[in-house]
Amino acid sequence: MKAISYTRTGDPSVLQLVDREAGTPGPGEVRVRVVVSGVNPTDWKTRSGNGQPMAFAEVVPNQDGAGVVDAVGEGVVGLEVGQRVWLYLAQHQRPTGTAQELTVLPAERVVPLADSASFDVGASLGVPAMTAHRALTVAEDGPTRLRPGALEGRTVLVAGGAGAVGHAAIQLARWAGATVVTTVSGPEKAALATAAGAHHVVDYKHSDAVAEIRAVVPDGVHLVVEVAPAQNAALNAAVTANRAVIAIYANNGGDEMTFDVRPHMVLNTRFQFVLLYTVGGRALAEAVEDVQAAVAAGVLEVGGATGLPLHRFPLERTADAHTAVQDGVTGKVLIDL
Repeated sequence: MKAISYTRTGDPSVLQLVDREAGTPGPGEVRVRVVVSGVNPTDWKTRSGNGQPMAFAEVVPNQDGAGVVDAVGEGVVGLEVGQRVWLYLAQHQRPTGTAQELTVLPAERVVPLADSASFDVGASLGVPAMTAHRALTVAEDGPTRLRPGALEGRTVLVAGGAGAVGHAAIQLARWAGATVVTTVSGPEKAALATAAGAHHVVDYKHSDAVAEIRAVVPDGVHLVVEVAPAQNAALNAAVTANRAVIAIYANNGGDEMTFDVRPHMVLNTRFQFVLLYTVGGRALAEAVEDVQAAVAAGVLEVGGATGLPLHRFPLERTADAHTAVQDGVTGKVLIDL
């Protein structure tokens, strides 16, 4: 079978098209014929090395994907050959991800895909939607699960609403009944955030973002889904409500942040960091269930019409796909197999 792999970390040129033997699923495992592989920032960061040695001699990249069950190992229940599925954390602590024609995974990382959902949707769920779910469910005063009405009466501020996680956070928060405010860097991204379902879009580069947010939410926002904590520290301090939570899932704009202690202490602000790899099995399982429900309800759609443009590449151009994500392309990058 055809696959993309690398034997050393580095820039996208380390990615090579190779022929590999298809793996055989062992007990508790499933083999999936991949139709679409999704690319996330975590994939290129892992490939680049992040200053860490490779965990395996050869790696097939990409955590997310969607396809059809091809074979089922002993003891697997609830999945069968021919079933449409989506995949998450495919390459976490494993040498092979979804940038290959056939991939073998633990059954718990293989999830039935609703008949109404496309493979493009399935390949866009894992890292973005599950990260967004976690960010929306960590508030002390908020719900631990998402469903219609779960966030009723609460206001969510999504930083960077035109990104993949931001897009999913807007969709999930609105589905759960929140009032959704998002910040973007220009009119093109504002249009995308509006298409995703944000109630209020603030162009922070061309307006007084604090004044605009406070005009919409005089009492402050209850939850911030934050992609750039260093850049947005002052903004968040100025617009959050008492007992608000700032859920930080990325470090765009800098690895270090500073803030005044007293204003946050007065408001009992909570900073909650979010990394999908280490949230624990219960949080992952709950995210899977709620994301499945949202997909079945038609909530997590992708494409330009719903605020997340798609950029497609064939398998042999996986290096170009990684470059696009690394360069910050707006939208979702997919690889067609």
